[in-house]
Amino acid sequence: MRLFVTRRSAARFVFIIGFLLMFLGSAFLVGTQTEISQSLILLSFFLIILGISCAVFAIRLNWRSVYLFFAALFLQAGFFLFLNTIHIIRIEFIHTWPLLSVFAGIALVPAGWHRYGVIKVRYIVPAVAFVILGAGLMVFALDFVSFSLAQFVREWWPLLLLLAGLTLVLVSLGTRHFGEPRR
Repeated sequence: MRLFVTRRSAARFVFIIGFLLMFLGSAFLVGTQTEISQSLILLSFFLIILGISCAVFAIRLNWRSVYLFFAALFLQAGFFLFLNTIHIIRIEFIHTWPLLSVFAGIALVPAGWHRYGVIKVRYIVPAVAFVILGAGLMVFALDFVSFSLAQFVREWWPLLLLLAGLTLVLVSLGTRHFGEPRR
């Protein structure tokens, strides 16, 4: 049985292998520098490759919004981890975990825009809520305030209910129910 391989598929395979080798070579080159964690460099490059893979899947599968979301999320996390590992951003990684919420909020914008062709309230409100949540948690993670998150929640829990209700109202106002006539 003979295997039929086209030039185009062979060229794609060679391109992908070459791209991965370039990324791995760059990761190991940066990882050989002093005081830089090779495992964190590899993790950051893995997240970047995963983000690029999700972007390729989005393109190949007619731009699926979920793949665009994950592509943006993984690319942001990978680049942040890389910049943090090579000490351009000088914050301990353990204190920056709320940035995942910010990254998720930012990643919702292209996914929503692609799905509807315009920016819809259905995606913007949760995106802004994720960004505000992440920024608020960063305040506590970086010790910018003199009290803890638990103390804040104990004293200001009605404000949290108010914000959750406002978010739900804005999402429901931006959602048009199917079957309703346009006005």
